[in-house]
Amino acid sequence: MSTQWHVLGAGSLGSLWATRLARAGLPVRLILRDPARLAAYEAAGGLTLVEQGHHHFFSIPAQTVDAQEPIERLLVACKAYDAEAAIARLAPRLTANAEIILLQNGLGSQDAVATKVPRARCISASSTEGAFRDADWRVVFAGHGYTWLGDASDPTPPPWLDELVASGIPHQWTPDILTRLWRKLALNCAINPLTVLHDCTNGGLQAHHCEVATLCAELTDLLNCCGQPAAAQDLHSEVERVIQATSANYSSMYQDVANGRRTEISYLLGHACEVAARHGCSMPHMNQLQTRLIRHLQARGLPTL
Repeated sequence: MSTQWHVLGAGSLGSLWATRLARAGLPVRLILRDPARLAAYEAAGGLTLVEQGHHHFFSIPAQTVDAQEPIERLLVACKAYDAEAAIARLAPRLTANAEIILLQNGLGSQDAVATKVPRARCISASSTEGAFRDADWRVVFAGHGYTWLGDASDPTPPPWLDELVASGIPHQWTPDILTRLWRKLALNCAINPLTVLHDCTNGGLQAHHCEVATLCAELTDLLNCCGQPAAAQDLHSEVERVIQATSANYSSMYQDVANGRRTEISYLLGHACEVAARHGCSMPHMNQLQTRLIRHLQARGLPTL
């Protein structure tokens, strides 16, 4: 009997993982934030996965955070700013050998979660898969990508990776997950804030080559300064490649601002600027970008943390 997958968060990635795990016949249970969301979900009857124009419906059981069922394996797919508080509420439900897979953007939330549950094994994930919700309880698989998983304190891969293979979730276990997380953070910092400030798709940044190049140079210095030379290698080239490959896409930060939602600025740009200050690494353009973005968010009445 397979261990139950508890999935916290029915957003894009959480729904994408939950539906593929369920399609493989694995036991999955959604964790929703409150009784109102649970009632709305139960009224819908389940999650719909839209893949290559085909609709697949899955009646996945769900519960609230405050349910009593023990949790042995937990996929945390909520936003970075919600992860720490959510884990604090779920901590009493975790078994002695619990494993937590963290799918958050940026850096900072992973350490905050690990501090809350020191006995659990926390596995970080960095994903390039694309998905979006076109309606409540519906997720559209928009772009095939890859998910890297790793545990900075234990290089031993978990046995349930075979379940990801069965679920069709492309992945790789890496003993150096921090390099992947830093690389993705740098890519996000070079792209996402500029798409918000210039009100454009990722491809629209091709009209702002100089600004992108300047940010990439500072981010490269930062990565080298904080002991991540592998994450710094050819950063500018990869940023340009991502901009071209995803030219028609709107960044996640752009979508958050456009929909009046809180952004993950503190775990992306904010984290980079904080680490730079701690290491004495000069990043005047990044600091200026953060200031511009904060003013932009304030003007729209959105949180700046």
